[in-house]
Amino acid sequence: MPLLAVLALMALPFLEIWVMILVGQQIGVAWTILALFAMSAAGVLVTRRAGTKAFRDADEAMRTGQPPRGGLLDTLMLFVGGVLLTTPGFITGLLGLVMALPVTRPALRWAFTAWATRRMARMTTDPGGVRVGVRVPGQPRGEQPVGRPGEGTVIRGHVVEDGDSPAAS
Repeated sequence: MPLLAVLALMALPFLEIWVMILVGQQIGVAWTILALFAMSAAGVLVTRRAGTKAFRDADEAMRTGQPPRGGLLDTLMLFVGGVLLTTPGFITGLLGLVMALPVTRPALRWAFTAWATRRMARMTTDPGGVRVGVRVPGQPRGEQPVGRPGEGTVIRGHVVEDGDSPAAS
C-alpha cells in the first residue's frame, strides 16, 4: 500500500498538468489561469477559517477547563481541504472542494472513522505486531517472551535517588 501511495504522489504533478492542458483547450488559457487563481484564493480563505476556528475552540476549552468540542475531524478536513484548494491544479482542487463542502464531510467522516477502526483492530490482532513480555536470560531473541500481562511476582520497594542514599549522609 505505501508503494501505491508513493507512485500516486509521483504521478500527481503529471496528471495535474495534463488536466490543465485539457481544460485550457476547452475554455482557453486565460480562463484556466483565472480558475486556478480563484481556487487558490478560496483555499486560502478556507484554511484561514479552519485555523481560526481551531484556535478559538482550543482557547475556549482552556478557559472553561473542558475538553475541546466535537468537530475536530471536521476542522481537520476543512484545513486539509483548504490546503488542497490552495495547491494549483484541478485534481487537488476537486479533492479540496470535496473536503471543504459541508454536504460531503459527513460521508468523509464516516469513511475515515471506518478506516481508522479497521486499522486499529488489525494493529491489535496482527500476529506480527509488537509483543511485550519478559525474556528469560539465555532465551533466543526469536522466541516468544515468557509470561502474560499481570502475571509474575510483585516486588515492593522504593526508588532511591543518588542524593538520598544512606552513604551520602
